[in-house]
Amino acid sequence: MDGKQVLNELTPYKPGKQIEEVKKAYGLTRIVKLASNENPFGYSSSVKQFLKELDPSLEIYPDGYTTELREAMAEKLNIKETQLIFGSGSDEIVQMIGRAFLYPGVNTVMATPTFPQYKHNALVEGAEIREVSTVNGYHDLKAMLGAIDEQTKVVWLCSPNNPTGSLIPREDFYSFMKKCPKHVLVVLDEAYYEYVENGKDPNILKSFTCYENLIVLRTFSKAYGLAGLRVGYGFANENIISKLDVVRGPFNTSSIAQKAAVKSLYDDDFISQSVDRNKAIKADFQEFLDSIGWHYYESETNFLLVSTPVSGTEVFQHLLENGFIVRPGELLGIPRTVRITLGNENDMEQIKEILHQFHVKVSREK
Repeated sequence: MDGKQVLNELTPYKPGKQIEEVKKAYGLTRIVKLASNENPFGYSSSVKQFLKELDPSLEIYPDGYTTELREAMAEKLNIKETQLIFGSGSDEIVQMIGRAFLYPGVNTVMATPTFPQYKHNALVEGAEIREVSTVNGYHDLKAMLGAIDEQTKVVWLCSPNNPTGSLIPREDFYSFMKKCPKHVLVVLDEAYYEYVENGKDPNILKSFTCYENLIVLRTFSKAYGLAGLRVGYGFANENIISKLDVVRGPFNTSSIAQKAAVKSLYDDDFISQSVDRNKAIKADFQEFLDSIGWHYYESETNFLLVSTPVSGTEVFQHLLENGFIVRPGELLGIPRTVRITLGNENDMEQIKEILHQFHVKVSREK
């Protein structure tokens, strides 16, 4: 059956290798997955208790308005309920934005490398893609502004950027917003917002209402540890939200996911502890990488993009055979790198040992 021509040229999103798949392939009994930037410390104990006591009415559709979560989120962020939209992960909201604002004859501007679903969804909608290379992992905002014209509909800013981890400096972001034409929707994707060091993020909640052309995306999949339940959200002025609601599926977040997100939202201690542990683990891992002379990109996230002395695929394969799943840079558009999610303390000690052995082996072969 014929569909859009572009579908013959695209491939589905390919997630990292799954744990059971690797166990079978290499005869391993224990696998550590550090490929998808998940929270290695799990999720809130409040959510665990909720799931234990759960007696779901699965025969009933979920609340299509996401009322309880919407009210809780509006109160926590101190914004209007009508300024919020929810999705099955923030990547569904990315899809909504493409569906609502992109079509043949218009273009969209994004960094490269960045989160691949921006480009994927734009291509599905028939829009022209304009990619601007990052500089040392950072968005080149000046060049991105230069790529905008009258036919530009959406600009994507992933901050911190995936896969580089680099944060757009606060002053640079607001300078960009001041110069960006008002007919262009700016998408500020803050999936890793909770991991950003205090004082470095743009503190966008205090000023987002000043911009009629801005939407901010966040998620419960990363720091909150609810990746398996798929809940993301965005906030913007009511005009943008109303357009996205038209293309949103009527029951796009499950009842269980909505309830779990509410429980998680109130557990500030879990987020604080996760972020503090992540910070300490990152500093320790950076010190290790410094000791073996492997460069890494500056990161305000729970992962590091690490430059490797050989192909990233070779490092990926070596780690895979030793029970660790990471993401090779060749799949991310950055050869000779690997993206490593920061695991718990014990897992990171083990991966350091494996990488050190690999480093010694490669050094001897040179």
